[in-house]
This record gives sequence, C-alpha cells and structure tokens, in this order.
Amino acid sequence: MNPQLKPWLIVLSIPVAYALILRLVFDLDIFRSFATVMSISFFIGVPFGVGYLTILLSEKEKTKKILFRVFAPWIPILVFLMITLLFAIEGWACWLMILPIFLIFASLGGLTAGYFRHRRDHPTDKLQVSLVLCLPFLLSSIEHFIPALPTRYEAYTFIDIHAGADTIWNNVVRVRSISQQQDHGTLTSWLRFPRPIRAELDYAGVGGSREAIFSKGLVFEEIVKEYIPREKMHFSIKADPYKIPSTTMDKHVVIGGDYFDVLDGTYQLQKLGDSYYRLHLYSHFTLKTTFNFYASWWAGLIMKDIQSNILQVIQTRCQG
Repeated sequence: MNPQLKPWLIVLSIPVAYALILRLVFDLDIFRSFATVMSISFFIGVPFGVGYLTILLSEKEKTKKILFRVFAPWIPILVFLMITLLFAIEGWACWLMILPIFLIFASLGGLTAGYFRHRRDHPTDKLQVSLVLCLPFLLSSIEHFIPALPTRYEAYTFIDIHAGADTIWNNVVRVRSISQQQDHGTLTSWLRFPRPIRAELDYAGVGGSREAIFSKGLVFEEIVKEYIPREKMHFSIKADPYKIPSTTMDKHVVIGGDYFDVLDGTYQLQKLGDSYYRLHLYSHFTLKTTFNFYASWWAGLIMKDIQSNILQVIQTRCQG
C-alpha cells in the first residue's frame, strides 16, 4: 500500500465507522425510549464527533490551517452519506434535509479539535476525546426530558386562472390523470417524493369520498367535510402508513408515521373579475419531533411544492 495513502485511510475510516456504529445503535428498538435517529442529539453529536476525530487523527502540521479544520471533516460525512444510501440505511430525502446541519457541526467538531491540538497549555487527553465521542448519548440524556409534542402547521398556496367558475370547479373536484410531462413538481421531484397521478370523487357534497392517488403506491383517503359548489371544498386527509410500500418513502418522513402527518385540505375559489378567479389551496399538517423549528421549514416547502404543482395543472387545463 502506498505509504502516503495509509494515513488518509485511517483518518477516513475511523470517523466513518464511528458514524455508522452510532447510526445503527440509535435505530435499535431497545434504545427507542432513550435515543433515536430523529433527534437533535444525533444530528449534532454524531457530526461533531466525526469532525473532531478527523482533525485529531490528521497530520498535526495540516491541522494548523483553519480551512483544513473546516472542510476536511466534510469528507467522512459525505462517505457516510454514500454508504447509508448504498445500503438503504437512510433515504435520499432525509439526507438532503439534514446534510447542512451535519456539515456545520462536523466543521465545528474539526475547529474544536484543532484548537485543543495546538494549544500548548491544554494538550488533548483521553478524557476529552471520550467526552466528545459520547456526546450523542450525553445530549440524549438531556433531550429525553424535552417532550416531542405534535405541532400543527399550515401550508398555503394560490394561483390565478382565466376561465369560468364551472370549468375551474370541475377540474378541482376531480383531477384527471396527470402525465409525467404535466408534472411541474420541483423540490418533491428532487427529493424523489411520489408525484400526483389523479384525484377521484364519488359524490360532490358533504360526506363525499375522494382519493388522491400518487405514484409509488401512495394514496390519500379524503372525506369532504364542507362543500359549497364553485366556492369551497374542505376535506379531511388520511394516509395509512401500513398501506404505503416500504420503498415509497423513507420511514422517518412517511406520511402518517411517527413524525409527520397531513390532516386536511381546502380549495376556495375567489372571483377577481369576469372569467377571472383566484384558486386558493390550504392544507394543515403536524410534526412530532424535538426539532420542529427546523423540520417545519422543510415540511412547509414540500407541502407548498405539492400544492403548487397541482394548482399549475388545474390552471393549464382550465385555460386550455
């Protein structure tokens, strides 16, 4: 083996192994009441430890450079990402949403290790390293006392349509099959989320049953709760996570699962002028994590992208 390559393999393999071991440990059922992958402890502690180990194991001369301390920890993080995707340990959507946090705290871990390595009056010792590597568990013991209360959020979108009210409403209550070419989803397409296929309604009125069918076997069961023809339709939304194929979505973001659920939706048609209307679409969803402040931002973007996509399809069909 090339003698210049061997040190880099050590620097890379140990932080990656550390991350993989903690990823598997945090997902064990016996730890579920104490620590989970979907926690601040994992998102902060693991990348911080990876960054710290990367700089601790690197050549001391190289770690004098601040840029090296910041960016070198990114390499094992990206290798960890590729391994978890390759072996289906983690999903693409989860990684894209959490990668910024991982990179930031990996850099902070690298900066911390670099600071102590080059501080003459405070040499790195085994206790300090042990504390850093056990940080995810130390944080979990604190986070365990923070309740993950379900919080309700709203996603709101609208679009203006030049068409008659009857034409618009007919395309709202029942959405004909949407081809791949008609799909304008951007973020959801990038995250490889299921795309909308069609929406079927058995009865246009209160109590009507509506199915919103997406690709990859995702189906939303909807019940009409309020109905005013050519004006408003409010409906509940239910997705059964046990009926969604395991290959459809990552288990951490599956709709109706432990962390994310969609509650209801509302179409409202507002007249702006002759044959000129604004179609509003609201939805409500819940999140149940200890980091809703971050997860809600992503969930809101995803919901708005889905809604905007459907509104664009309706607009195109109505305006012919």
